[in-house]
Amino acid sequence: MTFAIIQGLILPCLGTTLGAACVFFMKDRLHPALQRALLGFAAGVMTAATVWSLLLPALEHAAHWGVFAILPALGGVWLGIGFLILLDYLIPLNPTSEKKMILAVALHNLPEGMAVGVVLAGLAQGDAGITPATVTALALGIALQNFPEGAIVSLPLGSGGTPKGRAFWWGTLSGLVEPAGCGLMLAAAPLLAPILPWSLGFAAGAMLFVVVEELIPQGSEGGSHGGTVFFGVGFSVMMLLDVLLG
Repeated sequence: MTFAIIQGLILPCLGTTLGAACVFFMKDRLHPALQRALLGFAAGVMTAATVWSLLLPALEHAAHWGVFAILPALGGVWLGIGFLILLDYLIPLNPTSEKKMILAVALHNLPEGMAVGVVLAGLAQGDAGITPATVTALALGIALQNFPEGAIVSLPLGSGGTPKGRAFWWGTLSGLVEPAGCGLMLAAAPLLAPILPWSLGFAAGAMLFVVVEELIPQGSEGGSHGGTVFFGVGFSVMMLLDVLLG
């Protein structure tokens, strides 16, 4: 359990940090082909994780509801989607101000950290449908998505005249909200136990929003099939992790 917590706290933030480090050896943006591959792979992992790591455990946890077992998971999904739609409306992800951009990226990372925290809370409560491999796969998918996000913050700052060291730290700091959100959900694990199906559904809805709204469109830019191919690779990797390690 301790190792799973370390992964859940560190991996997503590490992805942001590595992306922010691009400011030291790139001019203004990631190579488009690399960005499409990373985003496609992350979308595949996160889509598969949404099903096996979040929705199926939610359904299993609510099995005592009988034919109504789908209601908490489904309700949670729509709460998660609605929350991110509201967040995107209040704080758009692509504002013109650099400071607002950093704040927007940070706040949009919060639900992803919370999703990992909810899974860790389920693991801590002994939910049979959640394993350490579940945490690894979900945290890895989020880390890969965070790599280009870290670069999105640091590269424009660096090209705009901000010292590279400072641009790197701004990019890194934009991802620190994720371990904060993860730790918050983990600390609230006893409180989440009675509503775990709703919490897992909420995390699934948040993940689906990120995949459909951000990862898939950006991974398909330019008419290339690279993002789609790596989506399949990421989906397959998550399946293998679930079967071999679950």
